[in-house]
Amino acid sequence: MKKLKVTLIKGRAGNKEKCLKCVDALGLKKTNSFKIHPDNPAIRGMIFKANHLLKVEEVK
Repeated sequence: MKKLKVTLIKGRAGNKEKCLKCVDALGLKKTNSFKIHPDNPAIRGMIFKANHLLKVEEVK
């Protein structure tokens, strides 16, 4: 099963509440923090909402 490494590369300030809720749901608190999530449609949807703040890499 594929996994995604999601990293918060920009600050949270000045963004819409919906976007920030997605970042919180992904478990990202501070800039440069990262989490590894399974690659599924729910995670992809959250990444799509906040893609301007995130960097995503595939992990095996």
